[in-house]
Amino acid sequence: MANSYKHPGVYIEEISTFPPSIAQVETAIPAFIGYTEKAIRNGESLDLIPTRITSFLEFEQYFGGPKKEENIAVNVKDTMDGTVLKERIITVANTSPCKLIFYYAMQLFFNNGGGPCYIVSSGQYGSDSSITEAGSANLVAGIKKVAGEDEPTLIVVPEASGLSSGYADVYQEALNQCNLLQDRFTIIDAPFDTSKTVAENMDSFRNVTLPNLKYGAAYYPYLKTSLNYNFREEDVDITHTGGVFNGKNLSEGKTINLELYNQIKKELPKLTITNMPPSSSVAGVYATVDRERGVWKAPANVPLNSVIAPVVKINDSDQDYMNVDSLAGKSVNAIRSFTGKGILVWGARTLAGNDNEWKYIPVRRFYNFAEESIKKGTSWVVFEPNDANTWVRVKAMIENFLTLQWRAGALAGAKPTDAFFVNVGLGVTMSSLDILEGRMNIEIGMAVVRPAEFIILKFSHLMQKS
Repeated sequence: MANSYKHPGVYIEEISTFPPSIAQVETAIPAFIGYTEKAIRNGESLDLIPTRITSFLEFEQYFGGPKKEENIAVNVKDTMDGTVLKERIITVANTSPCKLIFYYAMQLFFNNGGGPCYIVSSGQYGSDSSITEAGSANLVAGIKKVAGEDEPTLIVVPEASGLSSGYADVYQEALNQCNLLQDRFTIIDAPFDTSKTVAENMDSFRNVTLPNLKYGAAYYPYLKTSLNYNFREEDVDITHTGGVFNGKNLSEGKTINLELYNQIKKELPKLTITNMPPSSSVAGVYATVDRERGVWKAPANVPLNSVIAPVVKINDSDQDYMNVDSLAGKSVNAIRSFTGKGILVWGARTLAGNDNEWKYIPVRRFYNFAEESIKKGTSWVVFEPNDANTWVRVKAMIENFLTLQWRAGALAGAKPTDAFFVNVGLGVTMSSLDILEGRMNIEIGMAVVRPAEFIILKFSHLMQKS
């Protein structure tokens, strides 16, 4: 700077003494892939285009509503005493539940605390067969599109478990992408067959070939929700059995129109969706826990909203088999009902349940968070001199970031040096050849807190002393 001074006077130079800081990246931004009623914004198609939204209202605006239900059946059975009605029983049923449930999945996500997310429409509603015939290829195509987006940290495909084939293809693509990019995690719906036991469903899932188990977590079983089916009144079939109904003589078994029947209209909203895969609800839980506690807190022991009950009640023996798998290594997290507590997510394991390094969801997701934050925070170092001045600044920057995480409770240790280390320098992490070839090696170690999965209370008799 001395050469630039041309005339006598006072010159001011500002000297930077603080190292650059690392900004924390977002941790619970899901990318949802599935079928929608439409996919359009401002007249332009959104098919297979990852689109960021922040509310359910936005989802409806760009992607429409649910697939219209056309399989609602109502049976009205009257017991008569002459011309006097003694009893009327009205039963409502969905004779063929729809497999295209993306709209309802998004409701569950936002009802459970979800916020900003990405939507990828893999196609528009056709018949239910579209999810079983071309479904896997379309969903895989949607997952591939998510790879081009930097912000998503979760991959959720609620309709994958409805596939008759291609289930493995969908989740293989998702888990491979997580491993490649190392900044996201997959929430998986374990297949659910009502005709099978819990153990049989677990065996079916564990026979599915899935890679990179540490980058995903599976949940079971499906859920009974308080969400109402969307239907048109003219599509509802009503069968009336016996007697006079609203002043009309109807023969037994006659199918009649819904129009004027107020009692039936009151019953129809009671028909709720009873077989929803849990992944979207769990994604909402991830978002809530990350926001209120932090990504290092296990997303478990948390109640689910808009959920009446699990379709199957899981007991301790069932969860023993779900939690530990000595052969395939695939742990599955249970959703359980507890008296007085509600419906809780009762598990926090990745698929890699036999891997002590990556067994727990919060450990894997915290590493994703820390790695991505530090990666972006150190981008300024590229092409800086590979010398001691730069090493000191980089080391201080990363240590400051990790100290904040330690203070927040993410890292275990009585003092920062017990919780993490950062090493960089010639003769420490680099050789002279590394410097000649332009490599700056930084070694970081972290002691991430782990969830207390098993609380063991030990009691013993104490002899009388006085």
